[in-house]
Amino acid sequence: MESQDVPDGPEPHRGFICASFNQDTTGTQMYKRTEQTGHQRSLSVGTKTGYRLFSVTAVDKLDCIHEGVECPDVYIVERLFSSSLVVVVSLSMPRRMNVYHFKKGTEICNYSYSNNILSVRLNRQRLVVCLEESIYIHNIKDMKLLKTLLNTPTNPSGLCALSVNHSNSYLAYPGSATIGEITVYDANNLSTLTLIQAHDSPLAALTFNASGTKLASASEKGTVIRVFSVPEGQRLFEFRRGMKRYVSISSLSFSADAQFLCASSNTETVHIFKLEQHSPSQDEESPTWSAYVGKMFTAASTYLPTQVSDMMHQDRAFATVRLNMFGLKNICALATIQKLPRLLVASSDGFLYIYNVDPQDGGECVLVQKHRLFDSSEEQVEQSEEDKPEDVSPQPASQSYAATVALPSTPPSSTTLMGYSEDGGAQKGEVIPEHEFAEGPVCLDDENEFPPVSNQSN
Repeated sequence: MESQDVPDGPEPHRGFICASFNQDTTGTQMYKRTEQTGHQRSLSVGTKTGYRLFSVTAVDKLDCIHEGVECPDVYIVERLFSSSLVVVVSLSMPRRMNVYHFKKGTEICNYSYSNNILSVRLNRQRLVVCLEESIYIHNIKDMKLLKTLLNTPTNPSGLCALSVNHSNSYLAYPGSATIGEITVYDANNLSTLTLIQAHDSPLAALTFNASGTKLASASEKGTVIRVFSVPEGQRLFEFRRGMKRYVSISSLSFSADAQFLCASSNTETVHIFKLEQHSPSQDEESPTWSAYVGKMFTAASTYLPTQVSDMMHQDRAFATVRLNMFGLKNICALATIQKLPRLLVASSDGFLYIYNVDPQDGGECVLVQKHRLFDSSEEQVEQSEEDKPEDVSPQPASQSYAATVALPSTPPSSTTLMGYSEDGGAQKGEVIPEHEFAEGPVCLDDENEFPPVSNQSN
């Protein structure tokens, strides 16, 4: 039976907790370099019984490269590119972060914090942990705590973004709990760069492009998406997702070349926007009827109220995807697979959807493959066990919209230490997070992994 025959659409999979794409999927490697260096487009899926890491090597091929059941109910796992380094947070211990080498099955170190961990971000230089009212910045080479940003505006979803370009390591997080202000922080030099007045209502989504030179944002209303230059904070683009209803943006993601930006929400539509500047000379060279009308609107906008004028200057979606679902949690990413642009959508219904994207004409994207993330036998087992009584694990106050998959390990003991970072990592007299030291520099022995960083050119 086709799922579209069901009026309400698919339901969330019982075993699904979270999912995320790694940095190699979300735009850090162009296709040619990915093929040369062995970087993987990776999808991580967290379940009630464990976690799975998938490699997306071809449209019709989804390989499960790692699976574990030792640590259930994990709501955050961030994988460092295609390396074996993963950061794990479990619902059973939401204040504790464990850093693992998952291929060896060993723990590198762990930290405990004063409140629930809501999100974790990392690149090859920094590891950032976001709590509701504080942010911790670690040096990923030795996991040393470098800086604690205390008393940040209340951030119940743990919203933040870290540039995957480690040469700048820009960090973006809400600068206000009541309006859409963005604080851009230099996590390498440990200093604030700029404040961006992005939206009138509180922020809901943030993402950098691969080079860290552009920052996209959406507010809780979800109708307008804006793109700013970094570190200047100048508004470059403004896109209107819709007008009829407010939505909750669940993910934003740039393409590798930053020419496209996709946005998914709790609705049935994924929007893809094209970042292109409209030059006046092009309009003159092609004096079409639509160009003429556009000029008329532009001229008229100078006499209209600001809100109406802004709406007339906002670009609409270049391409769209109509999902067969509504209200389900999902994440999206733009990637080049087999030399063609694709849109990947991982949904809490337990499937990965792959669509073709026409980079020239846009329009409605075509579904080319649908991969099952759970075996049918697992679904039967879960259904037979759903009536069994089970202990309810303590839930964090709020989960990040980009919460990721988990990895198991036996937690070691922790000790409380003072003055671990260069500046204490906290205000005078405050205890920094409990932790176990990393034994020397974090060196992964996997070929073509961090460190060192490959400098191979295209």
